[in-house]
Amino acid sequence: MRLPRWLGGSIRRMLLLVLVPGMLLVFSAELWLAWRTASEAADAAYDRSLLGAVKSIDSSISTASGGLAVELPYRMLEFFELTAEGQVYYRVATEDGLVEIGSSDLPPPPSTLQSGKPQFHEGVYFGEPVRVGSYARELATPLAGQPGPQRVVIQVAETLEARTDFRRGLVLQSVARDFLLVVVASTLFGLAIAWAMRPLARLRQDVEARPPQDLTPMDSDGVPAEVLPLVGAINHHIGRNREQAEARRRFIDDASHQLRTPLTTLATQVAFAQREDDPAALRKVMDNIRQQLDETIRQTNQMLSLAKADSAAPEPELVEAVVLAEDLVRRWWPIAREQGVDLGLHAPMATLPFRGEPGLLKEALSNLLHNAIRHGGAGCHVTLAVGRSGDLVHFSVVDNGPGLPPEELARAGERFFRGRQGPLPGSGLGLAIARTVAQRHGGEMRVRAGPEGRGLEVTLTLASSGAPATIGG
Repeated sequence: MRLPRWLGGSIRRMLLLVLVPGMLLVFSAELWLAWRTASEAADAAYDRSLLGAVKSIDSSISTASGGLAVELPYRMLEFFELTAEGQVYYRVATEDGLVEIGSSDLPPPPSTLQSGKPQFHEGVYFGEPVRVGSYARELATPLAGQPGPQRVVIQVAETLEARTDFRRGLVLQSVARDFLLVVVASTLFGLAIAWAMRPLARLRQDVEARPPQDLTPMDSDGVPAEVLPLVGAINHHIGRNREQAEARRRFIDDASHQLRTPLTTLATQVAFAQREDDPAALRKVMDNIRQQLDETIRQTNQMLSLAKADSAAPEPELVEAVVLAEDLVRRWWPIAREQGVDLGLHAPMATLPFRGEPGLLKEALSNLLHNAIRHGGAGCHVTLAVGRSGDLVHFSVVDNGPGLPPEELARAGERFFRGRQGPLPGSGLGLAIARTVAQRHGGEMRVRAGPEGRGLEVTLTLASSGAPATIGG
């Protein structure tokens, strides 16, 4: 998987861009939770003091005189003001509001009070926010002139300076602690990334320190398990490069040997022609030179085709197998007629489209047709057959010529292997090119005796999608 362009291809940058915002998000959530927790802790602590003041005033209420009398606990209120670090207000009144003592316009509770259950809420009194504790209970003796049970409401309010300072202190402590944790975590995270990237840096240094000709596998000792697949992929790539380098070396050695002989022969024949005075003998020498030159050109073209099939990047396109076979038969039919060979085509009426490289396929099949026509001789029958089975496309060149002995069939397709060809010259590259082209198309080449054990049948089996396929026996 490729990293997005905006990450610059850096794992460190990707981790930072993913984890740092995540840590900031967690830090923000922690800050909100700290504020909420501090608010709940401050309210719980100060509401207990507020309830204590309410209870203290409630214990001082008397109705013995027929009215509502309150003996305020001034020392307790003074201490409560010191604790609250602000103003404290109180209100004692009957539920109907006919009798009120204290601050009559304190904010009322947001919902109906239940007897014996305190209720706390926030409001505004004289333009500043306050916290109000409200409490209601039934009077043991109703006030004079009041029938039935009667409730008294006690309210105590305090300003929020102390609560705010307490809440702010808790939040600041939490922020300082979380910030320290973020710094420590970021530092540890950076150190962990640097430590985790050391094997990759060491692997990069090992690769850069290698000489160009060193194609030995990388050492996987001490490599973390997560990096082992990368080392395995590098070793696989090194192995393929080593195979290609070895194949190129063999090709250059074989090609130099194959070209040296015909070029030496050409030089000898040219020197002989320069000394020849007889026109008839000179013409014969020139015919030999022309024949040798044509064969040398063909060998050179075959070696170039083989090199292209070995190393060129695949460029598959949509190919119609029947049309390709028809074109080849039309091209080779005059040559076959000149050699006295009966060349035919066996193909289905339906179309057989597949993905392949038509240039290389024509080169491979042309080599097979050339070999069959050339070695089959006059009176030979050569057939180019096209077919399909499942996802595989088959091209077969069948002849009833002399064929190959069984001991040479197994070596057919080896580079520069000529086998038993009699006096006919050749490079031994025709079948090698066909096999390489088949492998390039995800298939294989099979060489076997022709029908009834006569001649030769060479079949190229190709994957119709251009990708490697599983080919059964």
